[in-house]
Amino acid sequence: MTLSHSNSCIFCRRTPEVLEAGGHKLYQGIAGVFLCTLCVDDIQEARLRDVVLRASTTSGKLPTPPEISARMSDYIVGQDAAKKTLAVAVYEHYIRTHVDMRGFGDGLALEKSNILLVGPTGTGKTHFARQLAKILGVPFHKADATSLTEAGYVGDDVESILSGLLAAADGDIEKAQKGIVFIDEVDKIRKSGENLSTTRDVGGEGVQQALLKMLEGTKVRVQPQGGRRHPSADFVELDTTNVLFVCGGSFAGIEALIADRKAKADASTSGPKAGFGAIIKPVEERDVVEKNILHSVTRADLTKFGMIPELLGRLPVLVTLDEVDEDLLVRILTEPKDAIVKQVERLFLVQNVKLTFTEDAYHVIARLALAEGTGSRGLRTIIERALLDIRYSMAADGVREVNVSAKGDELVVRPVTRMAA
Repeated sequence: MTLSHSNSCIFCRRTPEVLEAGGHKLYQGIAGVFLCTLCVDDIQEARLRDVVLRASTTSGKLPTPPEISARMSDYIVGQDAAKKTLAVAVYEHYIRTHVDMRGFGDGLALEKSNILLVGPTGTGKTHFARQLAKILGVPFHKADATSLTEAGYVGDDVESILSGLLAAADGDIEKAQKGIVFIDEVDKIRKSGENLSTTRDVGGEGVQQALLKMLEGTKVRVQPQGGRRHPSADFVELDTTNVLFVCGGSFAGIEALIADRKAKADASTSGPKAGFGAIIKPVEERDVVEKNILHSVTRADLTKFGMIPELLGRLPVLVTLDEVDEDLLVRILTEPKDAIVKQVERLFLVQNVKLTFTEDAYHVIARLALAEGTGSRGLRTIIERALLDIRYSMAADGVREVNVSAKGDELVVRPVTRMAA
């Protein structure tokens, strides 16, 4: 149809000539009404804003990425880059679960943004996932990848994960379908080496394969009570399309793969010494191992480590966590709203005992956690161990104050009894 100069967009009144000059078009709709592509875009954006607004009024105020990050900071110290990435991923996931994309009429669907957390032991991977669930107000379930096997073998099949999520939602299927699942130690289900075994890899690649459809989004028959499937048991159907999956792992040893890859890349661009004559030392022989080298991890590294590409493709958001050092562990001990020291001090206070720590004591606790290789998760254990004797006897002995200080690399616990007042 030829559009005359008198035809114009019903909203903006732009003519065909003006629109074509800017690379846009004018279309004739119902009852001879003309609408330009610019206004169509504006209408779609307005519709999206309206859907998001309605979602926020029906499900509570939609927190923005900065707000999500700020709420995480109330309970998680450091890891600012990870917080930013996670905040954006969770925000966009939240929008995706509340927006009916069919209203746009173009068939476009938003794919899931499941998350892969990579970080050393004790960097707070589980804590991140749990806090995100609290911020969103959705059910949370943690599963251990090492307990999973392919269906039909001894162990838990992947559907048991959803049984746990349903239990966390108190049996409410609708709530469970918008929950968060954290699969810990996903690195432990890496593929076995090509020549290590001739038997089926039911706990490695087999589990990775079994997770694919669940992570992508599918309808799964789930036993509400959890556990192994039984033919006579009742099942409910749970759709994982809007379940956010967060997988985490330390990927111990992948640092060597990263370092070797980077060394080879450096050697190939280092001039005359590169090529067949280049000498590349094994990672264990290098003088300096790059701190936080995990930040350089690529999907190719993860594939070489033993994760199948199909699984990595269903975990598009890759987040790496910083290694914890002594100063960060001291902050973790004291700064969060639910800091371990604050919890222990409150526990003593309700027993009418004042508990105090010196700054030196905080640093000794942090160094002990680093020495034991437990990171932040070992902080509570160290404090519990140091205070065990005094907790056992303080009620009977009439203790009114306990001071924890340091002598060298040891903690010194000094009680003050009421008799000494």
